[in-house]
Amino acid sequence: MASPGYRRLLAAALLPWCCAAWALGHLDPPSPPPLVIWHGMGDSCCNPMSMGSIKKMVEKEIPGIYVLSLEIGKNMVEDVENSFFLNVNLQVGMACQILEKDPKLQHGYNAIGFSQGGQFLRAVAQRCPTPPMMTLISVGGQHQGVFGLPRCPGESSHICDFIRKSLNAGAYSKVVQERTLEAEATGSLSSRLPCSTL
Repeated sequence: MASPGYRRLLAAALLPWCCAAWALGHLDPPSPPPLVIWHGMGDSCCNPMSMGSIKKMVEKEIPGIYVLSLEIGKNMVEDVENSFFLNVNLQVGMACQILEKDPKLQHGYNAIGFSQGGQFLRAVAQRCPTPPMMTLISVGGQHQGVFGLPRCPGESSHICDFIRKSLNAGAYSKVVQERTLEAEATGSLSSRLPCSTL
């Protein structure tokens, strides 16, 4: 039989574990990490037929989650326009400011980017360490660039060859790079993002 001193020592050793187990039963479960989502070209943060429905679905499936759908502009129309025409580096900078100012993201967040939103969130992960991005899921992002004219009928078609040569000649010109997001995103941003980072 154990001595009274041994029993007291065992009780003292187990008391913190018992109290912790009791307390855990009365605490709210930890909330899931926040989620940031960024739409693709021609979409907006809050379109009820696309990103708005994705946001609602995530909130329904994961109770208590905070979901931020990035809006680059003052409203949905400006957000769509900016997805085509606003300089990609300005968009990434604006996103970094939005994320840094959001108190619900300060301990980190997960991110899902759709199409160019995935590529832009990759730039956010690399350029904006605060708050920290824990995980990035990119759906349909063009991280290795874009080539050619999709669905041009035939490799030997004279029309397709002419279009390809025209695209190749103009896509990297200063005027096109500065004025069209598509050329800028697949040209200048891609050249600055090493594939091994994420």
